Amino acid sequence: MSSETFEIVELANGDVALRRAGHREDPLVRIHFSSESLDFIREHKIAIARAMLEAGIEAVQNIDDMEPGYFDEDEEVTPVNHTVH
Repeated sequence: MSSETFEIVELANGDVALRRAGHREDPLVRIHFSSESLDFIREHKIAIARAMLEAGIEAVQNIDDMEPGYFDEDEEVTPVNHTVH
């Protein structure tokens, strides 16, 4: 496992990004929140982005344990509407 250091930053356009510490190149991951979602999450944007990034990193770390076909890109995904309270 790499010991490289990463940082979570807020970009000039308001997106939250994960990049290599000290590097200004394109980020590895960029999260964009819509205006509607920003109205809802308010000052918690960075904490929510951090949780999203941590979940993604955990998924990558466990990718070898996933069953073949777990990420079947040819599979059609039907959006489902959920109510979040």
